[in-house]
Amino acid sequence: MATSFIRLWGWPIAMGLLICSGLASALVSDLWGDIWSWIGLGVPVLVMTWFALRPSTPNTVGSFVPAMARFAFRRSAPHNAQ
Repeated sequence: MATSFIRLWGWPIAMGLLICSGLASALVSDLWGDIWSWIGLGVPVLVMTWFALRPSTPNTVGSFVPAMARFAFRRSAPHNAQ
């Protein structure tokens, strides 16, 4: 149970803590706090950019949508037949 929670939410929690510490240090610190705020707010932006620009493989997005479409079609087929 705990390992599945950490596997699912570990990185989002870590990124959230990084963002919160970057925002807090940008508001209350000077010099080293400014450097940390650039790191704490820049790393999540770089990670999101990397995932957004990465080409998707056909097995992740492409196979999910047709499976959901087939499921929706099967559920609505008897209603359309009448």
